[in-house]
Amino acid sequence: MDLPVMPPVEPMLAKAVATIPPGMVYEGKWDGFRAVVFRDGDEIEIGSRTTKPLTRYFPELAEALLANLPPRCVLDGEIVIVREGRLDFDALLERIHPADSRVRMLAEHTPASFVAFDLLALGDASLLDTPQRERRAALTEALRHAEDPVHLAPCTDDLEVARQWFESYEGAGLDGVVAKSPELRYRPGERVMVKVKHERTADCVVAGYRVHKSGQGIGSLLLGLYDDTGRLQHVGVSAAFTARRRQELMAELEPLRMATVEGHPWADWAREEAHAQGRMPGAPSRWTGVKDLSWVPLRPERVCEVAYDHMQSRRFRHTARFRRWRPDREPVQCTYDQLEEPVSYDLRQVLGLAPDP
Repeated sequence: MDLPVMPPVEPMLAKAVATIPPGMVYEGKWDGFRAVVFRDGDEIEIGSRTTKPLTRYFPELAEALLANLPPRCVLDGEIVIVREGRLDFDALLERIHPADSRVRMLAEHTPASFVAFDLLALGDASLLDTPQRERRAALTEALRHAEDPVHLAPCTDDLEVARQWFESYEGAGLDGVVAKSPELRYRPGERVMVKVKHERTADCVVAGYRVHKSGQGIGSLLLGLYDDTGRLQHVGVSAAFTARRRQELMAELEPLRMATVEGHPWADWAREEAHAQGRMPGAPSRWTGVKDLSWVPLRPERVCEVAYDHMQSRRFRHTARFRRWRPDREPVQCTYDQLEEPVSYDLRQVLGLAPDP
């Protein structure tokens, strides 16, 4: 492979802001695997956000990229999997598997798509120092004849359209809007774009915690919601506390600490079959590797309010942000019923495709 922009490349990143800024160009914020694709003739390499290779996990996508991309190019985009008209992040996670036979089986049953939104190189030219508006025009031309599963991300410079996307696209699994200056040069690894994500609040049961990696204080709170059967489901974590707050939380929660998991709603998390029925803390993960997932059980008697962006398969897609304790709430009141459900929106409409028959 011999390209004007060579791997590895960290993709350009975005910082969070509260509202969609004017005077920018806008795209939906895709919820998949960020990927930089390198093509040089018959060679394809797909790199992750952290520059790790992804090519072997998406063999069907490698073939599609060879069929749809210019002979020599470098693209930035997102790998996604679509199920029932919306993005399915869990299906993506299943693809990161050591067994090639399973990867190929999943490639057939849940094929991935690639949504391109930036162009870093074309032919013998690097476009890293080319303004965003010119890169976008070049990308649009480069993918003029591309077909499913390779797509050009919708883009607009109309603020009102971006606001409409922010409201409607969530129903298809997108989690906000990204804005870029028309004059922005591509800056690998730098947070020079902005992103606006949905934020909602929920009251959750605090049923455990993990100790911070420093060994001092609480690193994350384990959050639960009761389902329709009365079972407490693990829905995510709240983290990112200051050193002082980590110590304060440890002292506040000490009276609720259980000596063992006996009698705890998540006592059976260690049994692999239990994970098929609910999301338990301590679940094995190919992403975490040797990371310590041990946790400390608490009597599920304390309620906190957290902020979250959106749900994926009945749990928080990203780390929730601790807002405050809710002594006025009973744990049994912390149910899924309080969560706002976005209005359904067919992802095929986002990509400009005809709806399924």
